[in-house]
Amino acid sequence: MRLRNIPRAEGTIQAHHTVIKRPEDQRGCWRQVFGNANPIYIEIGMGKGRFILDMAKKYPDINFVGIERYSSVLLRAVEKYDTEEYNELANVRFVCMDARNVADVFAPGEIEKIYLNFSDPWPKARHAKRRLTSKEFLERYEKILPEGGTIEFKTDNTELFNFSLEQIKEAGWTLQRFTYDLHHHEELNKDNVMTEYEEKFSQKGNPINMLIAVRK
Repeated sequence: MRLRNIPRAEGTIQAHHTVIKRPEDQRGCWRQVFGNANPIYIEIGMGKGRFILDMAKKYPDINFVGIERYSSVLLRAVEKYDTEEYNELANVRFVCMDARNVADVFAPGEIEKIYLNFSDPWPKARHAKRRLTSKEFLERYEKILPEGGTIEFKTDNTELFNFSLEQIKEAGWTLQRFTYDLHHHEELNKDNVMTEYEEKFSQKGNPINMLIAVRK
């Protein structure tokens, strides 16, 4: 992924109160970060932050952590938080980090749900291990989710979706629900919160794939 460098991104992120600067220091202590014992959900690869901010607004009794690898992208989420619509939310934090290190940042069972939305498909076969729904990443998620913890994955990329279904099966997870057309699935779409990408793709008529998998 080629991203434009934004010189002010690093300084803005470091100064913002919602950004956790040394997230590994909070491992096992995220309840203290939020100041309550509410469940913690994370989004890996949150992009510009619309989904996680809308979720935090909709579910004030759940704590949310948005993870983004690139500071220039995280900057957009921080700026969105600072708008009048979101700037009073107390149940959201941001982390700039590589998702491969989630087990260094969260303790076993500390996270109840993981959202993966429109992740990079890494189409070349030699890059399959980099896909956020690969067995390698599922093993990382097992280290931070409790038994019965879940991941929810959305994508418009059917090839990646089929790959994900196979990986979940091979990893021994339980596939709870899935659909190849989320917006026409009455039950799964009922409480669906859209991402920026999702809205754009659905307006073009692209069907959205979605699954819910339960940790073994």
